[in-house]
Amino acid sequence: MRGPSGDWFPSGDRIFIAGYAAGVALVWSAPGAWAAPVGMGPRIGATVLMVALAAWWYWFGSRLARAGDDRSWRGPVYLLGVLTLFAPAVALVPACTWVLFALCPQPYMLRTPRLALRWVAAFNAVPPLLVLHYAGVTRPFWTQLMIAVVAIAFAHFLGTSIERIMSQSRERALLIRDLETSRAEVAALHREAGAAAERERLAAEIHDTLAQGFTSILTLIQAADSQIGADPDRTRAHLGLAAETARENLAEARALVGALAPPALDSSSLAEALRRQAARLSAQSGISVEVDTDDELGPLGTPAQVVLLRAAQEAMANVGKHSGARSAVVRLVRRGAAVHLTVSDDGDGFDPSAPPTGFGLRGMRARAEEIGGTLDIATGPGGTVLRLEVPA
Repeated sequence: MRGPSGDWFPSGDRIFIAGYAAGVALVWSAPGAWAAPVGMGPRIGATVLMVALAAWWYWFGSRLARAGDDRSWRGPVYLLGVLTLFAPAVALVPACTWVLFALCPQPYMLRTPRLALRWVAAFNAVPPLLVLHYAGVTRPFWTQLMIAVVAIAFAHFLGTSIERIMSQSRERALLIRDLETSRAEVAALHREAGAAAERERLAAEIHDTLAQGFTSILTLIQAADSQIGADPDRTRAHLGLAAETARENLAEARALVGALAPPALDSSSLAEALRRQAARLSAQSGISVEVDTDDELGPLGTPAQVVLLRAAQEAMANVGKHSGARSAVVRLVRRGAAVHLTVSDDGDGFDPSAPPTGFGLRGMRARAEEIGGTLDIATGPGGTVLRLEVPA
């Protein structure tokens, strides 16, 4: 089954019609026919046949070629009609033989190359057979026969070459369509992956900032409520700390919406932000938290600072909520091209084989891996040690 031959159109119509028009011109300029002058009647008859060939192509042949069906019965019917009109035209005016230049490509547009060759041979057999009929086996016959053989070979070479080019063009068109489809699918997958990554990022940000802040505010308000009347100064301290945490949470929310760096890093260093977080944990839970940092951490990129700060916040929040510890130590040191964060406590530890119930540890690990860092956690009855290493 051949593909559509739309590559030939609309220029193909013009080429073939021009070929028939040239045939009409030759009809009226030919000096003679079969060693006799051409009369007005044969010229008119040949002209009518040329016009009929043009109409037969335009109204029937071109539509079949566009359809590209080389197994339909309509193709042989069209080609038989061409042969029926062409043979008498050549019999009337031999100059019509030149119309073969327009006829020979047509079988290759309608049939397989093997079948098309037979039709081309039939078209080219008309002139030598007519010479044989009118003049017998003479020199003109052999000349015409040789011309026919050469014409058949050339037409077959040209037709198969064109068919090969058209087949390659159709294959390229199919490959291009497949490529465009694949590119669209890949683009859709990228969009989905990007959306999933963004959801993951937002989940981590919300968990590490807003959720922890709200938990702290709730804890401080509950502590203040339990001491109303009994210890006004401590109540005011808890409420003041809750208000400060709420303001920081609001700043975190604005930074999250604007995709900015954490507000805690806007006006202070990473070490100062860790000390404030430790002071808040001590005020909320009564746990003694020591922060030990290098005096000179050197320049740190924003991604590394964000990962270290979020990991420290999550680790200290876990110490306050789950560990049952009395004290904790936060260390931040630089060793070569890496920065190490360690958060340890003397609490009860947890079962590392238990399935995670929250996003915290998973989020910390994902953040670290995004910038080429590693996270390691050791835990047991004597406490928990979290070690984070990120490239500086």
